[in-house]
Amino acid sequence: MANRASDGTTAVPALEVEGLSHSFGKRKALDGVGFSIPPGSFTVLLGQNGAGKTTLFNLITRLYSNRTGSIRIFGIDVRREPSRALAQLGVVFQQRTIDLDISVMQNLLYAAGLQGIPHKEAKRRARAELARFELSERARDKVRQLSGGQLRRVEIARALLHRPRLLLLDEPTVGLDIGSRQGILDHVRSLCAEEGLGVLWATHLIDEVHADDQVIVLHLGRIRALGDGAAICAKAEARDLRHAFTKLTTEARAA
Repeated sequence: MANRASDGTTAVPALEVEGLSHSFGKRKALDGVGFSIPPGSFTVLLGQNGAGKTTLFNLITRLYSNRTGSIRIFGIDVRREPSRALAQLGVVFQQRTIDLDISVMQNLLYAAGLQGIPHKEAKRRARAELARFELSERARDKVRQLSGGQLRRVEIARALLHRPRLLLLDEPTVGLDIGSRQGILDHVRSLCAEEGLGVLWATHLIDEVHADDQVIVLHLGRIRALGDGAAICAKAEARDLRHAFTKLTTEARAA
């Protein structure tokens, strides 16, 4: 889909996926998936467990190699130029990938070192990110001393250290209480609005979707609907997004 920049020209999508399929043996996890995400937008990848969300993330991040279709990050093909493409990308995976037995700051500095950020600059960026997430006072604490919501905020801060323009989050609020979930959602949405960060937020929780979000309904490896909440409700002839999602995924199982 075409996106317009502020000067009226066509903007390069933050993420563009075309004709993407992937199988594990005889089981097809993704089947002809295609969509695009505008820069600075908050896009929700909505699907039940097993829909293919994590497989899609693993292909975008090159944990799996795509043999069919294409994936481009700001116009850069991830298969042809993986280093250039992935330099634009920050990721928070569903499974936690943080060392619980070292401090918050040590985790961030280690991640920055892997990105090739000089130590002095890494410390400056880490302090800035922790301040933005209201975690400055926890910098010296071991990660295992944090609450679940604080731990997730540290993981997001870590993903932003190299200043990506696109952020992927795979079920980032699973297991968190309502207040922690909402705080993380609000903060990530503010990054889109204030800093122009493109976000793909994968979830199975319909209450995390705003009416004006772009939504990709993924089920059994296929996109069942794409658009804002009103468009998806219209497609499913449903009164709200919850009923639309139920109808789309039920019809898909019956087909």
